[in-house]
Amino acid sequence: MKGILTTLNGAAIAATVASWLFSSIFSIARADEGMWLPVLVQERIGDMQEKGFRLDAEDIYSINRASLKDAVVLFGRGCTGELISGEGLLLTNHHCGYSQIQKHSSVEHDYLRDGFWAMSRSEELPNEGLTVSFLDRMEDVTDAVLAGYSEGMGETQRDSIVKANSRILIDKAVSQGKGMEADVEALYYGNQYFLFVYRVFRDIRLVGAPPSSIGKFGGDTDNWMWPRHTGDFSIFRIYAGKDNNPADYSEDNVPYTPKKYFSISLGGVNEGDFTFVYGYPGRTQEYIMSEGVRYISEISDPHKIALRSLRLDIQDRYMSRSQAVRIQYSSKNAGVANSWKKWQGEMRGIRKMGTVEKKQEYEKRFAGWADGTRYAGIVQKLDSLYRLLEPYSYAADYYNETARTVELSRFATAYTGLRNKAILTSSEDRADSIRAEMAGLAETFYKDYYLPIDRESFIAVMDMFDRNVPAGFKPEYFVRSMDKYGSAAVWADSLFGNSVFADSTALAGAIAAASAEGPDTDITVLADDPAAEFGRAFEEWYMEGILPVRRRLSREITLLYRDYMKGQMEFEPEKDFYPDANLTLRVAYGSVQGYSPADGTYYLSSSTLEGIMQKDNPEIFDYDVPERLREIYRTKDYGRWAITGADGKKTVPVCFIATNHTSGGNSGSPVINADGNLIGINFDRVWEGTMSDIVFDPDLCRNIALDIRYVLFIIDKVAGASHLLDEMSFSE
Repeated sequence: MKGILTTLNGAAIAATVASWLFSSIFSIARADEGMWLPVLVQERIGDMQEKGFRLDAEDIYSINRASLKDAVVLFGRGCTGELISGEGLLLTNHHCGYSQIQKHSSVEHDYLRDGFWAMSRSEELPNEGLTVSFLDRMEDVTDAVLAGYSEGMGETQRDSIVKANSRILIDKAVSQGKGMEADVEALYYGNQYFLFVYRVFRDIRLVGAPPSSIGKFGGDTDNWMWPRHTGDFSIFRIYAGKDNNPADYSEDNVPYTPKKYFSISLGGVNEGDFTFVYGYPGRTQEYIMSEGVRYISEISDPHKIALRSLRLDIQDRYMSRSQAVRIQYSSKNAGVANSWKKWQGEMRGIRKMGTVEKKQEYEKRFAGWADGTRYAGIVQKLDSLYRLLEPYSYAADYYNETARTVELSRFATAYTGLRNKAILTSSEDRADSIRAEMAGLAETFYKDYYLPIDRESFIAVMDMFDRNVPAGFKPEYFVRSMDKYGSAAVWADSLFGNSVFADSTALAGAIAAASAEGPDTDITVLADDPAAEFGRAFEEWYMEGILPVRRRLSREITLLYRDYMKGQMEFEPEKDFYPDANLTLRVAYGSVQGYSPADGTYYLSSSTLEGIMQKDNPEIFDYDVPERLREIYRTKDYGRWAITGADGKKTVPVCFIATNHTSGGNSGSPVINADGNLIGINFDRVWEGTMSDIVFDPDLCRNIALDIRYVLFIIDKVAGASHLLDEMSFSE
C-alpha cells in the first residue's frame, strides 16, 4: 500500500484509499458493536438478516423511493425523532423536548409538573428556534473534496483545498430545494469525506408531554440505571407550507405529509428479539490511544464530577424549597446532572475493563509491526503530544466547569456585547434588530434566574479553581481578585452585590442614566460592571493563553491520527472499522438481552408498571406517581395495553434493554423490530456501559428503550388523548 500511495495523484489516492477502507470496514462483525453508515448498509445486510432482520438494504436507505431513513429526523441539534403518522406527528424523548416544555411552563400552567396535551390542532404550541432535519441523502465525496491535492503538499494547502471543494459541494446541494442545508464531514480522521444533505423544517409544535413524574420518573437517581421505569417521551408535530416544504411559523401552515412514517408494533419484545436503532449518535472516540483514555478516566472525569456535584447539591437544595425555583432550574439541573452521572459510569467502566492497559499493549504490538514502515514512530509521537496537551486540557476543563458556569457573568458578557454592537452600528435597522435580540435575551435570562443559586455556586467552584488549578495556569485577574478579597465568598458579595445585571430594574436604570450622558458612557458602564469584567477576563485568559496551545497540539494529534487510522487498518485487516459518531445518521443493530453487572447479579431485559408502583413515594418529587396512574393501577384498568407479567398477573410493559451500540444523540431514536416496525424509543444506556463511547463491551453495554406500548398506554389511559392514536398505524 505504501508504494501505491507514493506514486498516485490526489484523486487517485482518494479513490484507492476509499476502496481499501470499504473492503476493510466490512469484513467480520464483532458482536453488536458498530454505528454504520446507512448508505453502506448493503455491506451489512447479510449479517443483519442472519440475526433475524426481514427487510433489505433498500428498505433501510434509498434515494430512489421512500425508506426508513425518511421517517427519522435530527431533532433540534442533538437528539433524534421519528414520524409516526401521515400528518407529521413526531415522537422523541421527554428530555429532548424538555426545554420547550419548560419554556411554555409557568406557576399557573406548570406543564413540567402536570403534563401537556393538545386536544385539537389549534392547541398545539409553537417553539421558536426548534428545527427538525430530514436526511435527503449522504454521499461519498472523498474524490471531489481532495481534487487538486497531491501527497507532497503541506497541511495548510490541503486544508484550503478541502474547504474550497467542500464549499462548492455544499453550495450546490443547498441550491436544490427549499429548506436545504448540507455539511461535508470528515470520517476516519480525514481519510474519507461524506456529504450530508438535509431538508430542515422550522415550524415544530408541541402536541403532548406526560408530567415529569412519568416523563422524568426516577430523576437523577435512576438516570443511566437499570432497571428503568421512565416514560421518557414527548410528542411534536411538523408543520409545512401548503406546498409541503419547510416554512417559517405561520397560522396558515399545515401538518407535514412525510414520505414515510413508522407502523407501530403491538407485538412487544422478548429476550433475543432482533433490534435496530436508527438515529444520530453524537460523538465517540473508539480509536483514541491510551494516553487520551488515561486522561479521561483518571483526571478529567473525576474533577468534572466533583465540580458538578457541588453545583447539583446547591441547585437541589433550593429547588426542593420552591416550586417557582424548581420550574426555573429543572432544565438546567437536568443538563448538569446528565453528564455528571454519565462520567461516573464511563470512568468506572474504563477502569473495570482495564482499557488503558489493553490499549497500551495494543500500541506496543502496533509499534513493533510499524517498524520500518511509514507508520514508524506514530505511537511515540502521539504519546508525547498527549502529555504536552494534558495541562492545557486540564485548565480548559476547569474553565468550562467553573468560570463559564456563572450565569450572571455569561448573561452580562452576552448582553454587553450586543449593546455595544447596537450603539456602534451605522444601520438603524440593524440596531433595532440587535435591541430586539437583547430584549429577548434579558427576558429569557431573568425568567429562569435565581441569584442565590448562582452566588453560592460561584463560591463553590471558585474555591475549587483556587485549590486545584496550578499557579502557572491561573488568570492574573483571578489571582489579583483572590488577593484583594481574601476568599471567594467575599468576592461573591462584591460581584453579585455591585453588578447591575443582578436585577432587571437596576439594569434598565443604569442604561437609561448612562445613555443620557452619551453612547460612549453607555458602553463604559456595562463594560466596567464586575460580572461583565469577570466573564471577559476569564475568556481573554482562555482565548489567549490556553486555547491556542490546545488547538495547535490537538491539530498535531489529529493529523497523526489520520496515519494512525490507516496503519491500524493495515495492521488488522480482518477487523471491522466503523467511523466514529459525529451526529450523522447511523444504523446500529443487536438484540433484546439482559446482563450481569456484578457477581451474583443478573438483570432481566424488561421492566413493567409493577416497578413503578414499587418505587412510588409521594414524599420524593422524582418518585411521586400521578394520582391518575395510581387509580389505574388499583383498578387494573389497562385496556388493550395489558400483558401478563412473570407472576401471571396483568401489568403494563414499560422499558427494555438491548445490545445496540448507541451514544448521546441517539436519545429519541426509533428502536425497530425485524419487520421494520416501531417497538420503542431509545433514551439511555446502562450506567455500567457508558464507556461505550470509547470502548464497547458486549457483556455490559446496553441501550435502554421505552416500550412503545407504554407510550400508547399513557396517551390513551392516563392523558385521555386517544385522538392521537387515530392518526397512527399498527401491526401485531
